[in-house]
Amino acid sequence: MEFNVDPTQLAKDIDAIDAYLADSSITAVKDPTGLRYVVNQKGTGIEPTICNVVTVDYKAILLKNGKLVDESTNPVSFNLAGLITGWQIGLPKIKTGGAITLYIPSVYAYGDSNLPGIPQNSNLIFTINLLITN
Repeated sequence: MEFNVDPTQLAKDIDAIDAYLADSSITAVKDPTGLRYVVNQKGTGIEPTICNVVTVDYKAILLKNGKLVDESTNPVSFNLAGLITGWQIGLPKIKTGGAITLYIPSVYAYGDSNLPGIPQNSNLIFTINLLITN
C-alpha cells in the first residue's frame, strides 16, 4: 500500500511517537510507513483486508497527554476501507480474536483537521480488539 502524506509532518510524528515509546519503555514494531504497533494477541481467525467489515471494540487516547478521546462501549462494525489510514495499515497485522495497540502518526489519523477533543496534527494511540472479520 502507498499513502500520500506530508513527509515533514510524518517525520515530526515519528519522532514524537518514538520518544514516547522510549520514555515509556515500550518496544513496538516499526512499520515502514511510520506506524508503530504492539501485537498484544495475534488471534487465530481471518486476517482482515481493506475489503472486510470488522467488528471491534477500541479505545483512543492522545499521545501527547494520555487524554481519552474516543471509546466503544459496545462492539462496533466498520468497513475497513472507510476507516483512518492507521487502522487500514494496522489491523491486517492481527487476525480475528486478536488485539493490537497502534501508535498512529497524525498523517494517518485526522491530519490537520480540528475535531472535537482531537487537535490538529495529533498522534493517537488506539487499543483495538478485533472481534469479527466479515
